[in-house]
Amino acid sequence: GGVVTFPRGVYLSGAIFVKSNVELRIDEGVVLMAVQDDSAFPDIWTRVAGIEMYWPAALVNIYQEKNVRITGKGVIDGNGKYWWDKFWGDPPRSGGMWTGYNARGIRWAVDYDCKRVRALVVYDSEDVLLKDFTVKRSGFWTVTMTYCSRVHVDGVVIRNNIGGFGPSSDGINTDSSSDILVEYCDIDCNDDNLCIKAGRDADGLRVNRPSKNIVYRNSVTRAGHGLFTLGSETSGGMENIEVYGLKAEGTSTGIRFKSAKVRGGVIKDIWFHDIEMKRVANPFHFELDWYSAYSYPHIPEDFPPDSIPGHWKVLTLPVTPAEKGIPEFSRLKFSHISAVQANTAFHVNAFQEKPMRDLIWEDIRIEAEKAGFINHARDWTMQNVTLTTPSGGRIELKDCINVQVPDYVSRQEGGTDETDESVDFNALLGMKKQNMQLSRISAVSDRNRLIGSDDTLYSEVIRVMILPGEDGELTFFEPLGDGFYVVPVTIKVGPQKSLTVAGERNHRWIFFMDMEYPPAEVRGADEWHYHPEQNWLEVKREGTSFEIRTGRRSRQPIGG
Repeated sequence: GGVVTFPRGVYLSGAIFVKSNVELRIDEGVVLMAVQDDSAFPDIWTRVAGIEMYWPAALVNIYQEKNVRITGKGVIDGNGKYWWDKFWGDPPRSGGMWTGYNARGIRWAVDYDCKRVRALVVYDSEDVLLKDFTVKRSGFWTVTMTYCSRVHVDGVVIRNNIGGFGPSSDGINTDSSSDILVEYCDIDCNDDNLCIKAGRDADGLRVNRPSKNIVYRNSVTRAGHGLFTLGSETSGGMENIEVYGLKAEGTSTGIRFKSAKVRGGVIKDIWFHDIEMKRVANPFHFELDWYSAYSYPHIPEDFPPDSIPGHWKVLTLPVTPAEKGIPEFSRLKFSHISAVQANTAFHVNAFQEKPMRDLIWEDIRIEAEKAGFINHARDWTMQNVTLTTPSGGRIELKDCINVQVPDYVSRQEGGTDETDESVDFNALLGMKKQNMQLSRISAVSDRNRLIGSDDTLYSEVIRVMILPGEDGELTFFEPLGDGFYVVPVTIKVGPQKSLTVAGERNHRWIFFMDMEYPPAEVRGADEWHYHPEQNWLEVKREGTSFEIRTGRRSRQPIGG
């Protein structure tokens, strides 16, 4: 036993193993940084993404130990861009193993074959404290507890989208573990922020170890795919879980359930309460038939049998009987939850063979653009639940029996979901005229929402005001596909009003650039016009990534 400490400084390291009765203290000013060298992280037997296999050790490991503490205000830096680029190239999805595997129809295998180093793993251990440190840039999942008992995670900060965009950089995952407390954490990542898992498909059903007796509370999530997620690895089941005191600020999805028809597992007795969601596109997203390209692996026939890795055989092992692979979700309670500035209130897709049963909803307030849908549900009660949409839209119900619905409110009758961050673009231009303090770059969504740095949202039309000054940059995030990935959108302004936009989803852009005189030309625009009465150059462009440059100034008000 004893306490391990470091003088202030940056320490480049391979895998570190913390032994029983040891406290690893990472004080403020200390950084433990992963060396970008695969050989420094030896393969060990573990579970990753739901199956047991050999996988690289993490930067910091607690492996089959007891009574271990990792504390302090310092930093564990996964230095992950090396592994991010190995997975999908730079920019994302431009190369790497992801591109090749996708083209060959084996997208499901790349997460297992592209061995990426995690930042901190607690495996088959008990009586562990993780407290106060910051974790950055994990190569894969960030903090993971697998086959553990009595683990307390307190005040951990996670920042993964630094100097790149880390794929599958989950925040804090509990996997087939019990008696777990996670509290006072602050998570910014590029996948599920707070998550519980319990094994995948035939291998997870073989292990058959549930996640149970767990509390997640009093934490904040920022960029990421799920304020709180169950799954998609659900095979061992989950029960006796309480989640409360959480706040989501721009996270793409709120309370999220993921599974598949081969996962199995019984998920029951879970209570979500006292949760605030703001600018969360999908506050309740329950997709039990999730991401078929990942969830239903199939080995192409042209692969020689002697070249098939062992873990591929595990992943494709059929679940028998098939009925065992259908997950069961029941006895779930939601109370004292608010969601404002949402896109779709309810996305619920269960299975006809095993509908989602016995859900209790109490004291819920949702303000969204669309009501959404519920497929395959039984015996839902709703008390003091209101859903406000622009036209009082109704939830679409399919195969729902004894399922109550919210009180529907039209925004015209019930007010508006606008907050202090909502702003009419014309009012923004007026603020400029009044010489009010504004950012060099101000962007507004098609719902008149001011887009802040690190927000996660999608808007078909984006209007941007650019004021004079030094070089400027604004980066926000938007979901891609079903939200499995979240991708960055960056607006940069350089000298002489040069403008670049980098993203992956198509938008209709309208730029208003403050210019005393009109330019002779605007290169890269679909159309442009100069407004001499207001000194505005208006530029329109549709696209994902592009550059716009203005030519020399003209003293005559011309347009194009």
